[in-house]
Amino acid sequence: MNENPNFKVAIVTVTTIMLILIIGIFVMSTDIHILLLTALGFTFVVAKYLNYSFDEVLDGMATSIGQAMPAMMIFVMIGVIISSWIISGTVPGIIYYGLKVIKPGIFLPVGLLLCSVTSLAIGTSWGTAGTVGVALMGMGQSLGIPAPITAGMVLSGAYFGDKMSPISDTTNLSATAAKANLYDHIKSMSYTTVPSYIISLVIFSLIGMQYSNNVDTSGNINMIIETLGGHMNLNPIVFLPMIVLFTLNIKKVPAIPAMIFATIIAVMIAVFVQKVPFSEALVVLNYGNVGNTGVEIVDNLLTRGGIQSMMWTFSLAFIAISLGGVLQKIKVLSTLVEGFISRIDHPGLIATTVIMTTTIFCALLGEVYLAIILSGNLYAEEFQKKGIKASMLSRFLEEGGTLTQIFIPWTTGAAFMATTLGVSTFEYAPYALLNYINPILSIGLSFMGLFFFKEGKKNLKVQEVEYEDTGN
Repeated sequence: MNENPNFKVAIVTVTTIMLILIIGIFVMSTDIHILLLTALGFTFVVAKYLNYSFDEVLDGMATSIGQAMPAMMIFVMIGVIISSWIISGTVPGIIYYGLKVIKPGIFLPVGLLLCSVTSLAIGTSWGTAGTVGVALMGMGQSLGIPAPITAGMVLSGAYFGDKMSPISDTTNLSATAAKANLYDHIKSMSYTTVPSYIISLVIFSLIGMQYSNNVDTSGNINMIIETLGGHMNLNPIVFLPMIVLFTLNIKKVPAIPAMIFATIIAVMIAVFVQKVPFSEALVVLNYGNVGNTGVEIVDNLLTRGGIQSMMWTFSLAFIAISLGGVLQKIKVLSTLVEGFISRIDHPGLIATTVIMTTTIFCALLGEVYLAIILSGNLYAEEFQKKGIKASMLSRFLEEGGTLTQIFIPWTTGAAFMATTLGVSTFEYAPYALLNYINPILSIGLSFMGLFFFKEGKKNLKVQEVEYEDTGN
């Protein structure tokens, strides 16, 4: 008969897995795939100790992978979108017209706003990074902005829009998992996300000023503009795939069908406007585009995308999610949480606990959707008992999951962003300002008793301070 792990077993299991990953990455420089497989093998041993059969363990893995399959399919579609938008001229068009208008000094704040608006409109950070983000990486390179800084800017804007958009999957998932009203959830997030965004915008503006005097002594910008304009037809029709995708997302068409339709439009433009042979376009969708302009810097910008470019990320996600499925099946994570949350009453500690455990779940499960669902299920009843608004829980889930996943190299979010933007997790991490300013600010405000909302007249015992409902 199966046994539930006690708190000590849960702590030892999680600590061991984290040590395997941390030592393997930072000390031994071992490939993350192998480390995750090692951790998975260790969880099999723990499962056997708790009297779980191998078939039960496999069932846990299958359930977890099934829940994450939509996100994993989006991996594939993003690779297709990037390659199709390159051969259609969409991404080259953004670079072409952007380099004509945007100067180095304002590139970072303007790029941040562009990514934010795009992500708000389409509701996905991945879609934003894989389209507009890819173009901005090319522009940043041309303007002499270091790639990690540009990547951090793209991520900050992409996740702001993803987090605040009512059509975002993680926004809706967090509200559902916490049993909160969607618009109460978005309103609750605004108290910490908007100030964090303003701080990020100011910092990126200040960083951008350092590059305002960049002079293109090598003529790279003019060379890129002339090369792109000479090798592709960049009339405004090339932006149609982006307009189509934005429109479909605003109309709440599911992400995968919307991406497929936008890809079809892009392929049609590639064939009829860019004169790419149809058979060649299909090959590019699988293997990615290879630039052949004869100008190295431009070819580097155009050599991207394709289904196969996402397979490293896909396989990493597959193993990480399998590991998470076993940990869920043998109840290690639920035991861990129940050992902490029932003993905590201070708003600052509650905020810290939920945000940190959701981040840890991302690390252990390898996937933000699973982490949000699990944390929401584990904390919802306790929040209700303590008289805390459900929108507070949903806010903490986003701050601990949606935002912080990109700092953990083996999660689907971080692996995708590193692959798509061409910058490693450790390189872009210091510059993904919004993604760490927001959780830190949220915890700090909670310790000060600000924007921590409760239901009705129930009090939270925090240094004799009563937290009133502000109408959230």
